[in-house]
Amino acid sequence: QVQLVESGGGLVQPGGSLRLSCAASGNIFSINTMGWYRQAPGKQRELVAAITSGGTTNYAASVEGRFSISRDAAKNTVDLQMNSLKPEDTAVYYCNVDGWTKQGVTYRRFQSWGQGTQVDVSS
Repeated sequence: QVQLVESGGGLVQPGGSLRLSCAASGNIFSINTMGWYRQAPGKQRELVAAITSGGTTNYAASVEGRFSISRDAAKNTVDLQMNSLKPEDTAVYYCNVDGWTKQGVTYRRFQSWGQGTQVDVSS
């Protein structure tokens, strides 16, 4: 019902920067939270950063001060600016959005995941 399209992943050198983008589309009535998760080999998927409709942000301790999450409510997009990248940031990054859809008179809660985009931090 709600589709997420991610972009911006790729190979970057340590200390470099990368910007990930995620666009949500579908019968979206409202969005509660937009966020980014990541999963590295041998590790559980973890929350990287999230932002609520009210603008409240939350960051993992490992990225706070280096990453910044932002949203464009009008376009239903969320970006993750990643600076001072480290090899340990290497992972597949997934966009996540939850909110409400509306079809006619029916409202439904949704939570959607993107397909994931690979971020490789290496020389």
